[in-house]
Amino acid sequence: MSLIKSISGIRGTIGGKPGEGLSSVDIVKFTASYASFIKDGNKKASDRIVVGRDARLSGSMVEKLVVGTLMSMGFDVVNIGMATTPTTELAVVGEKAAGGIIITASHNPVQWNALKLLNSNGEFLSDKEGKEVIRRAEEEDFSFSEVFDLGKEYKNDTWALRHIEMVKELALVDCDAIRKADFTVAVDAVNSIGGVVIPKLLRELGVKNVIELNCEATGNFAHTPEPIPENLTQIAELMKNSNADVGFVVDPDVDRLAIVMENGEMFVEENTLVSIADYVLSKTPGSTVSNLSSSRGLRDVTRMHGCEYSAAAVGEVNVVTKMKETGAVIGGEGNGGVIYPELHYGRDALVGVALFLTLMATKGKKVSEIKAGLPQYAIAKNKIQLTPDIDVDLILDALKKHYSNEEITDIDGVKIDFADSWVHLRKSNTEPIIRIYSEAATMEKANELAESVKAVVNRFIS
Repeated sequence: MSLIKSISGIRGTIGGKPGEGLSSVDIVKFTASYASFIKDGNKKASDRIVVGRDARLSGSMVEKLVVGTLMSMGFDVVNIGMATTPTTELAVVGEKAAGGIIITASHNPVQWNALKLLNSNGEFLSDKEGKEVIRRAEEEDFSFSEVFDLGKEYKNDTWALRHIEMVKELALVDCDAIRKADFTVAVDAVNSIGGVVIPKLLRELGVKNVIELNCEATGNFAHTPEPIPENLTQIAELMKNSNADVGFVVDPDVDRLAIVMENGEMFVEENTLVSIADYVLSKTPGSTVSNLSSSRGLRDVTRMHGCEYSAAAVGEVNVVTKMKETGAVIGGEGNGGVIYPELHYGRDALVGVALFLTLMATKGKKVSEIKAGLPQYAIAKNKIQLTPDIDVDLILDALKKHYSNEEITDIDGVKIDFADSWVHLRKSNTEPIIRIYSEAATMEKANELAESVKAVVNRFIS
């Protein structure tokens, strides 16, 4: 059993003893501590909290516990039912709520679930706020409301359609061009809420021919839900044997978008943000942001448009903070997470789908042709296993000195930028390892770079 507490919420495998897995006791305790935190800092004087969930098997059970706990803390609950993460974020703002809870373990396997916590702007809590919620949970620093002060539950299933309408109304989404292109689009939604929302979005955008794969929102995931190449063999085979122009794959809560080319090959998750940013910058020049572990491709296309790129520490909340600081017109993460502030500050696969289809339609290019026109990089992901007694910070400091002649960024671990490549090392928050991300012109060179840095690290450990 696993239970992980972090600034963005609590996640774990369902069941087990309290404190060991994500038990009912842990769900109630953490929900109550969040509600207590929101109540004490509630400047908008709203007594509402929005709750949405993905389709995973434990979702209904967790939803009942969360809704009941929020009501017992004196909050009215706007329950939007099965909904994507970005839809829930939009609903918090639209309902003028004090916050929101998204019940989803994102790309984790079916055994997992989680509570993701939002502020009144429909954005994830800051590091300081998340730590305060954890403190309250650990110290049980909350109290429940008396009988006449209990909250009520209101159900609202309109937010998915409202989200789709908001996407259609974006200035850079061209429904007429998409309709005229007469695309055939394949969708793999891993049998979660994306199986309902993405086909509906496509048809609203003007796509008549939709091939649905794993689009029943049963929660019985058809494959490991993280949208990375090794998990996408089914849709890759479908693309090879169909006339589909593009394949879209989303994770269970629909905040990440992977794309499959017309020939069944992967577009590569890193290119989701890079290609969409290239289109957005061609229409609305401005700055961009991604995290340190994302492809250099975003920096390259940003500079190509005469604009400024900035890097943020890993984590959506950090990317959003940097985007606000720089006034970025688009940003996100290399895992397929597109953040388009014109709609909201959250990773949103619906926005990604609409903008990418518009790019295809207006440029008249196949997906493989779009990829060929992007900066060509490959990212390798490696790790170094450590014993718990090794001081990772000392190792990272030694690395900074060893590579002091190169460009160093240390806002999140250590990133070393070379002329034609980079490597990023950061310690895991959940296990004794150093994660190593490296990027170069080819996967072979990216792995070679990782191995050379690992050799330096192992010398320090010795």
